[in-house]
Amino acid sequence: MNISQTSIGHSKYSNQIKISPKPAQIFAKEQVAQTPKPKNPQIKKCLKRLSAKKLFGHPHVKRYLYDLYRRGCRPNTIRSNFESIILFISYLKNNGMTYLEAVTRDDLNSFIEHEQDRGLKPNTVSTRLRALYAFLGYLVEREIVHPDVTRKKMYIKVPDALPRAIDPEDVRHLLSVIKKTRDWAMILILLRTGMRIGELLDTRVSDINLRENRIEVYEASKNRVGRVVYLSDDARCALKVWLKKRDPQKENLFYGPGRSKTLSYEAARMMFHKYIDKVGLNHKGYTLHCLRHTFASELLNAGMRLECVQQLLGHSSIEMTRRYARLTDNTRKEEYFRAMAIIESGGINGHYQCNH
Repeated sequence: MNISQTSIGHSKYSNQIKISPKPAQIFAKEQVAQTPKPKNPQIKKCLKRLSAKKLFGHPHVKRYLYDLYRRGCRPNTIRSNFESIILFISYLKNNGMTYLEAVTRDDLNSFIEHEQDRGLKPNTVSTRLRALYAFLGYLVEREIVHPDVTRKKMYIKVPDALPRAIDPEDVRHLLSVIKKTRDWAMILILLRTGMRIGELLDTRVSDINLRENRIEVYEASKNRVGRVVYLSDDARCALKVWLKKRDPQKENLFYGPGRSKTLSYEAARMMFHKYIDKVGLNHKGYTLHCLRHTFASELLNAGMRLECVQQLLGHSSIEMTRRYARLTDNTRKEEYFRAMAIIESGGINGHYQCNH
């Protein structure tokens, strides 16, 4: 399909587009007075990228990003949505389109197929599709694109994979090679509290209560729901050693070099993979988030109720926590081996144990 020849198929939207040979430019001039100047540094940076690539739709994207900002979306959410939008507009431009008003459902469908053909994982494609539906829905509400674009939405089937916990023996190997006080405290706190790495990097010293062995997560990095997590004895000891060595002038528990107020996620990721490589576990695909999965699976194996684990992890839905029950159901394991012992001993259909 030649996207440049696509029609809107509706008189209201067709009339908007046929005002002149360059409708996008006229619309941009009409909207520029109503669009706030970019004051937010992150949004300003996004819009610079859009301009640098000479992509169309600048006023629409600007207004949408500020709408996300006003609704209290986190910076990561704004950044992630913009990445999906700029990829979509780049794709449209490469296929001959020159303005967003002409976008159709076929354009969106062909973009999703293009992303799938690139070999992206279903979760990634699904995330981009949701972001684009939100953006296009915003444009539909303002009668910029035709309502048919967001009708009969497409859904990507994503795998319901098990959480990847770190094998207990691998955990022991990992902890055995960590000698740096800061790194030891960071890894052990993640392993014993189930905190997300973003939550730990945002933790201030004032959020810690050693007397009650707890850390207060005032705002979760994912769902913005606060909770309390608790420190085990080994994590508390590691934390106390780090508190004695860290710079008392720094507000955050963990911080970067020099004048950096916080330690970046990339620095924390590199630190973790340095130790993973050192013990020869890089082929297993472990990430920092696997420490959170390990925390949850170990608690369930120790007999903690699912509802308690949900609160400690900060899951808004218990269905999210229930995934770990599939990974750690010792009752199911015991039932399986009890039944298999009967089968192998010939208690069902006679003896046919397979030995070589």
